Amino acid sequence: YQRRVHGGISVSCVATEMSSEPPAPRVPKSLSERDHGRRVVVVLNDATLETVMHHKQYQLLNCDDHMNLLRKSKRNPSDFRPDITHQCLLTLLDSPLNKAGHLQIFIRTAKGTLIRVHPSIRIPRTFKRFSGLMVQLLHKMSIRATDGSDKLLKVIKNPISVHLPTGARKIGMSQTGTLVNMPEFVKSLPPDQPVVFVIGAMAHGSDEVDYADQYISVSEYPLSASIACSRLCHSFEYLWGII
Repeated sequence: YQRRVHGGISVSCVATEMSSEPPAPRVPKSLSERDHGRRVVVVLNDATLETVMHHKQYQLLNCDDHMNLLRKSKRNPSDFRPDITHQCLLTLLDSPLNKAGHLQIFIRTAKGTLIRVHPSIRIPRTFKRFSGLMVQLLHKMSIRATDGSDKLLKVIKNPISVHLPTGARKIGMSQTGTLVNMPEFVKSLPPDQPVVFVIGAMAHGSDEVDYADQYISVSEYPLSASIACSRLCHSFEYLWGII
């Protein structure tokens, strides 16, 4: 099954042919499970997820709906692109890599809020509904599944390092990093061990973090964060035979 979220309300959807569906992906339950096995951990860094009171209701601050408000407060509207995070989450959660149970996602906002994303959540497809969900999350600190106790989205304590697999290689993805052929690069990583990738979820600016062991670039051309996520997932799917 998949857990869905519609307009900030989470519901569960049970497949009609349960016998043909693979087990729902889940988060590691123990330190041993977290630190071992085939798993790609993605940190969407510097995501611009911030709420603002506008027209007597809280909204997700963005360059399209709040341009005048941002300019009045002398903030650059182009810095507020929560749609980038939305696009990345759709790409990652829809991937066969995630559905096979080999992906874990964290979001770290530009203001330092850390969010854990449950792999079985189905993020709303429209930005309007996604915005409502993020407002609910940032104010209530978690979004719970209606069919159980699992928290599909949860604000967790910093630093990010305590939530990452112990000893895992941490790799930043940046246009200024060392250019690599991604399918070949993933073959060089330790087999059957978790690996962490940090991807900037902002429109521009430095995407470097102090805990990355190295930085790589996966194309000679500038790529959107969503395309970088897609290349990452496809490379591991090919490596691990996930169709």
